[in-house]
Amino acid sequence: MRVRWVVDRGIVWLLTLLVACGQNLEQERGNYYESEFFRQVQWSAVFEDSKTFVDCIPKRPLMQIVADYDQSKPEGKNLEAFVHANFEIPAPKGDDFASDTSKSMTAHIHSLWPVLSQRADTPQPNSSLIPLPHAYVVPGGRFREIYYWDSYFTMLGLNLSGREKMTRNMVDNFSFLIDSLGFIPNGNRAYYAGRSQPPFFSLMVSLVASKDRDDFMGYLDAMVKEYQFWMRGVQNLKPGIVANERVVLLPDSSILNRYWDQYDQPRPESYKEDYELVHSNGLNAGTTYRHLRAGAESGWDYSSRWFADHKNISTIHTTDIIPVDLNCLMYHLEVMISQGYNWQGDIGKSKEFLLKADRRKRAIHRYLWDDHLGFFVDYDFRAGQPTGVLSLAGAYPLYFRIASKQQARSVSGILDQQFLKPGGFVSTLNQTGQQWDAPNGWAPLQWITINGLYNYGHFELGNLAAQRWLDRNREVYKATGKMIEKYNVVDTGLQAGGGEYPLQDGFGWTNGVALALEKVMLDKKKIEEMTTKE
Repeated sequence: MRVRWVVDRGIVWLLTLLVACGQNLEQERGNYYESEFFRQVQWSAVFEDSKTFVDCIPKRPLMQIVADYDQSKPEGKNLEAFVHANFEIPAPKGDDFASDTSKSMTAHIHSLWPVLSQRADTPQPNSSLIPLPHAYVVPGGRFREIYYWDSYFTMLGLNLSGREKMTRNMVDNFSFLIDSLGFIPNGNRAYYAGRSQPPFFSLMVSLVASKDRDDFMGYLDAMVKEYQFWMRGVQNLKPGIVANERVVLLPDSSILNRYWDQYDQPRPESYKEDYELVHSNGLNAGTTYRHLRAGAESGWDYSSRWFADHKNISTIHTTDIIPVDLNCLMYHLEVMISQGYNWQGDIGKSKEFLLKADRRKRAIHRYLWDDHLGFFVDYDFRAGQPTGVLSLAGAYPLYFRIASKQQARSVSGILDQQFLKPGGFVSTLNQTGQQWDAPNGWAPLQWITINGLYNYGHFELGNLAAQRWLDRNREVYKATGKMIEKYNVVDTGLQAGGGEYPLQDGFGWTNGVALALEKVMLDKKKIEEMTTKE
């Protein structure tokens, strides 16, 4: 069996350091984020992007800086000068990279990997960065740290670029986070301590260890620990207590998952935006902050999927919703854990997790399939009905082969008629001004949807969508020299918009999916050529 990587890499010291520092850091940072100094910097918009300030590296202990601020209470330009005197300001990742559009998009992506790569971290006193023991790839731009679900799609491209070692490093980093923190946070920053992101870890394990039983077994404990994180509190569910953290008890005794966050304060990295939303709309502060944070855990921050009126973020109620995508990912995690226990020879536990997966699959069919719409949709368990928002999350049951053939046929028809646009698949059919709604398309959702179609034999539609998405990527690259975070797939003459920050360049998952879809289309072409010769 593969020796556990923490011992194998000789970094027990770092694990101990992270656990010890993490406890102190969480308390100190919590006090810091509640200080008048922190609030004033964010309210005053010293930085255009709220995330910049929480990524700044303090030159001395945070509470010393706060104490000095309390003595002088600088304002305006003086406050800005005080911040610059006491913090190192981070630059966007890849900001100094000059692209050459005479190169192909593929060559450009290969040249970007070193730019987006980060060496193993050296712990920095007072920094919000959670240090990782191995090298990793970041998305780019304002995203200077590793991100959980982004990384799976980035890994698809890394493997095709001959960078399997980097993929392994990133999986081991996530295993390290599970071992040390008990879960994988949204990103390796202290201000993400309350939430995770869509649980793609089991798919990452499939990328690096699916062909070697001993290798696979080296990640079994981590997968089980992640499962325990997502299922925490399940023992407390009963009639009258139908939801606890990330688990929900349904009327037929099924248990499904939701997104959640441990905290109910404004997100430090979006402090001003959260505060203004709550106070300008007269919303309940703690409840709304929790919904916003849970929406951030979903990765879809933000989308009409989470809005009661399907239009306005002021009606956000994320924690009332059982999401399609999350529960399909949990199904895969249960299947993978069952496989691991089977290989370990623990047939009892293997059967236990296979039964859990089967029960979840039946619950997905019962609660997340809308027969009237002919589509998989999220479920509002408070209201006891589907949300009615059609989104590409409805393609996840096809990706994980949970859908029946009839369901897949219905989903395929709606994807073809309503979601496919000139630049690829649009994320939802609602235009709200939020970045995870129309007219935007995102690389991870293209990959999930296209491969979901392939799984059920809808190759023509999948190929058409892949080609349109790649064409859109190439058009923007030729025009701007950039691979960007999201794309306007409805009007290809316009850039994508929405969200709490400007359009980001880099971009990890866009690069990974572009390379992976290029391979799909190349393989298709080879098959067609072979068929023609025959």
